[in-house]
Amino acid sequence: MRIVGLTGGIASGKSTVSDLFRSSGLPVVDADVIARERNQWVEKVVAAFGEEILHASGEVDRAHLGQIVFSDSEKRQLLNRLLAPHISSGITWEVARLWLKGFDVIVLDIPLLFEVKMDRWTKPIVVVWRDDTSEEQARNRVNAQAPLDWKREKADVVIDNSGSLEDTRLRFQEVLALVTRPLTWKEFLRSRKGLTLILISSVAAALASLR
Repeated sequence: MRIVGLTGGIASGKSTVSDLFRSSGLPVVDADVIARERNQWVEKVVAAFGEEILHASGEVDRAHLGQIVFSDSEKRQLLNRLLAPHISSGITWEVARLWLKGFDVIVLDIPLLFEVKMDRWTKPIVVVWRDDTSEEQARNRVNAQAPLDWKREKADVVIDNSGSLEDTRLRFQEVLALVTRPLTWKEFLRSRKGLTLILISSVAAALASLR
């Protein structure tokens, strides 16, 4: 089984790419959906980082939280400890459910993929990038550029979403061909088909030894 990591910067167009993966027939495990379903983590994060990380609506301002943890390794480790048990368990359950259904390729859509160290379980890692020159982006460039560059450097594949939607779709088709290429033997053996083959082979070998 191949688990693809998908992440990106704020307003990068990651959701657009996530939707393109879905429309192509690949299952997408959305960490934001899991986080909302398991909202007990929010209280712990607010207690640790203060109400300044909340929007007026009460939802977590992930852009601000991401900037905080990027610039402070101790706070990043603290966030990892707070989030990992809740989000990781939800993601693991969803991946297991999709594995049982026989999917060979699964996409994990996780905004804080690197911050919560879920990148270690994904390959390849796709980072969606947008070089927005709007006035608002210009004001925030100093604060936002560092974490975005950090993610780009750690990516296996970068989708530049700075152009038109058609440009993004064309680039996505290239990435789709990459992530849906035939599984390696190691990936195949992690799939349901691979495990079934191992079990059948083991049973056949055991029966042959009894003859």
